[in-house]
Amino acid sequence: MKTTLEPDDIKAIAEAVMERLKPSMAGNGKREHEDIIFDKKSLAAYLKVSESTINKMVSNKQLPHFKIQAGQSGGVRFRQREIDKWIQRQTIPESNPFTGKFR
Repeated sequence: MKTTLEPDDIKAIAEAVMERLKPSMAGNGKREHEDIIFDKKSLAAYLKVSESTINKMVSNKQLPHFKIQAGQSGGVRFRQREIDKWIQRQTIPESNPFTGKFR
């Protein structure tokens, strides 16, 4: 049995496949050189913690950050890609409940 598809059908299928693949593609559709920068407030929202938690973690040098020292906009900033790497390092591997060994 052979099925023939119209060009418009092929295009619609291709677009649907691309939409489904976007989340798993590198950068989730973002340009690779795009660098998202957080301030303390936006990082707190991203991590779902309080700003005081961010302040404590910065003081204890537990979070990757850099300082801006220009005028009133000065302060601490965070690169999303560095925060995402930090999150990966904080992740505790799942263990097998029967053997107690990590996967």
